[in-house]
Amino acid sequence: MELAKDISGCGIAGFINTDGERISGVDIVDSITLMKDRGNGLGAGFAAYGIYPDFKEFYALHVMYNDEQARKVTEDYLERKVHIEQHGGMPTRPIKKKRPIFFVYFVQPREQSTKGESEEFRLEESDEFIFKLVMFINENIDGAFVISSGRNMGVFKGVGFPDEIANFFRVDEYKAYCWTAHNRFPTNTPGWWGGAHPFSLLGWSVVHNGEISSYGANKRYLEMYGYKCTQKTDTEVVTYLLDLLVRKHNLPLHVVAKVFSPPLWSEIEYMSDENRELYSALRTTYGGAMLNGPFSIIVGFRGGMFGLNDRIKLRPLVVAKKGFNVYMASEESAIRYIADDLDEVYMPKAGEPVIAMLTDEAYAKVYGSKERTYV
Repeated sequence: MELAKDISGCGIAGFINTDGERISGVDIVDSITLMKDRGNGLGAGFAAYGIYPDFKEFYALHVMYNDEQARKVTEDYLERKVHIEQHGGMPTRPIKKKRPIFFVYFVQPREQSTKGESEEFRLEESDEFIFKLVMFINENIDGAFVISSGRNMGVFKGVGFPDEIANFFRVDEYKAYCWTAHNRFPTNTPGWWGGAHPFSLLGWSVVHNGEISSYGANKRYLEMYGYKCTQKTDTEVVTYLLDLLVRKHNLPLHVVAKVFSPPLWSEIEYMSDENRELYSALRTTYGGAMLNGPFSIIVGFRGGMFGLNDRIKLRPLVVAKKGFNVYMASEESAIRYIADDLDEVYMPKAGEPVIAMLTDEAYAKVYGSKERTYV
């Protein structure tokens, strides 16, 4: 008798070399493609960090256009707002299906002083400038969507199975110190090119297995801080919440994990006085940022990778380590397929974050500075 496989939603995978070695996209494609039965061809994608070493001081805007008119309007807007160091169509291979136009722009904010001279932005000011620029384009320019906007990183995503999207964007030709990937299974959101995972803003990117049933509350909470949720799916709010809590509110990632996946009130009641006070404050202050529903997420960010389950572990997440490499995936097989003789394999507890960071030396090599931002 043949037994049907019990599928727990989408497939997610990611790995980071904490020594900063840049690894071909072939491995992440093999890892996520192994979990093909977790997808339905309605969406797949990849995020990669360290792929633009020659432009590491610039924000790499990956922009999706529905037509040439959207591109013209967007480029007119960009010319007024930023210095464009270089731009052009993203490298792709021909496909038979209808698809959007993809361009990449390497930019820096441009602000005129009273003397007509260009002012130099600090990094935190630049991030806020690019954040507002992305929100404006995605909300106000019909047919244009900024799918990634970080420095020395980029997102490649669309409608199709992972191997199809990887082939289209020529993922095998890129090298990155950190890769994440997603394979979509049916959910209650539409399948379209901009709605595929990863979702990204500035240096953040998120791939997600599950369903964020608190989407409405999270969306309203984010809108109070100027975020515009335009991508028609629940995972977008996770990306924006990370940016809000870490970049703007200066919360460390291990605390953000307890905002996303907090202990139940019945558990908090029996904690020590110190922990009871901490978790009560987090749940009261950041109730609008709590994620309800089943989920496991892998987050890429500037200098690291972060994994997290929901608080009762309704979606799988496996973690493995080998030397300087840290792997995360929905299934252990997706890790072992690309990595032999692992040093360690385990499944993190519900609501317990896994954080892997570049070494200080590797961070300085990749980003040209030892000073880490936000994390």
